[in-house]
Amino acid sequence: ATTSSDEEDDSDSSTKPIRSEKKKDPASLFQTGGDPPKEKKSKKKVPPKGAESEEETLETLQKNSNKKGKAKKSKKLKEERPPSPIIEVDNLEEFVLQPAPQGVTIKCRVTRDKKGMDRGLYPTYYLHLDNDKKVFLLAGRKRKKSKTSNYLISIDPTDLSRGGENFIGKLRSNLMGTRFTVFDNGANPDRANADWSNVRQELSAVVYETNVLGFKGPRKMTVIIPGMNADGERVPIRPRNDNDGLLMRWQNRNMDNIIELHNKAPVWNDETQSYVLNFHGRVTHASVKNFQIVHGSDPDYIVMQFGRVADDAFTMDYNYPLCAVQAFAIALSSFDGKLACE
Repeated sequence: ATTSSDEEDDSDSSTKPIRSEKKKDPASLFQTGGDPPKEKKSKKKVPPKGAESEEETLETLQKNSNKKGKAKKSKKLKEERPPSPIIEVDNLEEFVLQPAPQGVTIKCRVTRDKKGMDRGLYPTYYLHLDNDKKVFLLAGRKRKKSKTSNYLISIDPTDLSRGGENFIGKLRSNLMGTRFTVFDNGANPDRANADWSNVRQELSAVVYETNVLGFKGPRKMTVIIPGMNADGERVPIRPRNDNDGLLMRWQNRNMDNIIELHNKAPVWNDETQSYVLNFHGRVTHASVKNFQIVHGSDPDYIVMQFGRVADDAFTMDYNYPLCAVQAFAIALSSFDGKLACE
């Protein structure tokens, strides 16, 4: 065993090209409301102007496949990270809560700002589209004087207040820092109106498996999200109390209208003496925080991936059915120091 056994590399020793076989439509994995979708007869939803189809995206990613570690010397020159397709963001609030269009990978960049008086302890995280325009999407910051980790998420990079009109959601953890819930900006159930329509929705939950024995190695994550209806819209989950949220439903195996996802297990590579995952050129630095989220029924369909590209810069790519707020909050949960999971 070597000392680098707990490091995660970001390449894959396999050289098999990724070909998307004729598989079930990925959208059907996430549908919970209504009838199951009928098999589509090659009728594809046209992606937005300038966006690549999923297959083209896969091919592009494959060309940009990144080999790293003590592998044989590669003759290939270092290639640029494939950028995000052109995404039109007219209404920012609407865009960040909308699921990604089917067949389009939304590629983003997360930057961490530690400068300033207390930003060493409470950095601000910014999410931008990873393309030429670098369109700002979201900002997040941990609240001070909070017993548990509590991140506010805003659509304004300068206004990160709870009462501000730019507040779009929050991420809250348990005392151990191993379970997280993501809320939108709705009201607390205590302040519900008569028909409960103003009550906050739970957008996602993240569970990190606790590492009781202290073995070094890759983290294990479970991500719980609301299912999608036949129209490709998120089924609203508005818990009336703490016993009705995504975490409690998942714990009690009440899986109506909720979907369970996991991080893809990295594979041990003897040559590099590290755990490896193929990020297709989108991740360049080894880190325990690098992860890919997949559905158990189709591990080739990457719902979300996140990984380090510089000391304070990370790429975050997400696909249908996630929206930007869900993906950003899941990424924020991975920054939190989890002593029990390391």
